[in-house]
Amino acid sequence: MRQARLRSEDFLFPTRLHDSDHLSTRQYARIVKAWVTAIGLDPTMYGTHTLRRTKASLIYRRTKNLRAVQLLLGHTKLESTVRYLGIEVDDALEMAEQTEV
Repeated sequence: MRQARLRSEDFLFPTRLHDSDHLSTRQYARIVKAWVTAIGLDPTMYGTHTLRRTKASLIYRRTKNLRAVQLLLGHTKLESTVRYLGIEVDDALEMAEQTEV
């Protein structure tokens, strides 16, 4: 499988630095902190990982499709996704068996 080549304009958050095409994780964290602070929330309670986990949890809650969430998170093992979402393993495996991909 061939990977697509990305240009700096392909990134949602391109960097202003010349030696990189995309934001660093630190730059992204600063942006998230600024957003959280701007809307009056405690920045120690919300961060980049919170956004990732929340998005995955919402997708799972709406679709009950563990496999889709697993793919979106880039997990190789379904058990990792189950643990990440904090759901019961038996329930998760039963739902996964019922879900066609």
